[in-house]
Amino acid sequence: MISRKVVSGERATMTQVYFKRGALVPRHSHEAEQLTYVLQGVLRYLVKSDEVIVREGEVLHVPPGIAHQAEALEDTFVLGVFSPPRHGWLDSPDDESRR
Repeated sequence: MISRKVVSGERATMTQVYFKRGALVPRHSHEAEQLTYVLQGVLRYLVKSDEVIVREGEVLHVPPGIAHQAEALEDTFVLGVFSPPRHGWLDSPDDESRR
């Protein structure tokens, strides 16, 4: 339901993520600041307790340490940037505990 490519530098990680409609990223938080740019499709985010719909051409900012989850309302393709880097994804990109 979710496929991801990850590239990481010294200070940031960039991801290319494809979500099939209905894919769900469970509620989680991480130390990284997150920027998600929707290239195609629609995601519904829950950030803290606020619902945010992010469409093609829009960007969502999630501050560090803030609980959030995402659901693909359509097949969706995004670019994500995380700082500091998400090094755990390079070791095991499908490990839910490293989100």
